[in-house]
Amino acid sequence: MLRPAVTSAVPFRRLLLLLLLPLLCVHGRYSYAQQLTVLHPELAGPYRNVVTEILQGVEEYSHTRPRSVVLAPMQETPDLRALLKAGKGVIALGRQGLKLASSTELASGLVIGGVNPGSEGDQLVGISMTPDPAQLLALLKNLLPGVRRVMVVYNPQNGEAQLRLAREAARTLGLDLSALEAGDLVSAARAYEALLSSSDGRRDALWLPQDATTIEETTLLPLILRESWSRNLPVFSSSVLHVKKGVLFGMYPDNLQLGRDLAALAVAQQSGEPLRRGMLPLSALRSALNSRTASHLGLNLSTSQQKQFDAIFPEL
Repeated sequence: MLRPAVTSAVPFRRLLLLLLLPLLCVHGRYSYAQQLTVLHPELAGPYRNVVTEILQGVEEYSHTRPRSVVLAPMQETPDLRALLKAGKGVIALGRQGLKLASSTELASGLVIGGVNPGSEGDQLVGISMTPDPAQLLALLKNLLPGVRRVMVVYNPQNGEAQLRLAREAARTLGLDLSALEAGDLVSAARAYEALLSSSDGRRDALWLPQDATTIEETTLLPLILRESWSRNLPVFSSSVLHVKKGVLFGMYPDNLQLGRDLAALAVAQQSGEPLRRGMLPLSALRSALNSRTASHLGLNLSTSQQKQFDAIFPEL
């Protein structure tokens, strides 16, 4: 008996799809994969893994191994200038990548990552290294649902955009954000003193953003941690390094996912999609918990709750 002709086309269509899959991008974006270029500094030791993971994420999204170009300090070769003239499909990492994007009109097509550009990032396209405040506040609310007010000291010159995102997230979560401005460490110390003296550990929490002008590691941070410990005040941070020193929790980059996200911007730019200027906050994040601080605050986290964190300090 003869089979209907339509059934013979099914295997062919499946075979055709399998042949085309390597040419398609992930996340539902159906377009031909194109090689992206990643400009990055030469890194040694554990920092080399950061670039390696970002490159892997770029490859996973684009389905093509990216071209890796090491940026030498203060060097702009003819080959690099020719690459920048193309204007699309180029991801630049770190301070040197930011300098390229800020110093030449040829770099208008760059996607920036792995750096916090401050106000100069308003005209760039990319992802900053500042953790998304919305994720920090959501984790705080999950751990400590009784918290009603989040206190923060910030520098308006470079932290206004971060604070704006935090205000929106706090409003959504039903939190009151109490922010004091500080332009240097002296005024920051006074602001922390005012906030800590009026704090209530049962309903307040203190957020330490990424800002070298409002938080200093050797003297100011230990004072904040000592005072918050005596008041049973939860302190969380945008820096994972603070978690090792006693902050309740913090967040740090998921470099593999960051690579995917940067590649998504670069592919969108290649395809001519209009991209809004301004650096996006880092949403590809991992979380870390200080279990000793959690116990001091009376947080008896279950095993399943602890497994939600990617790192726990002090390390066993």
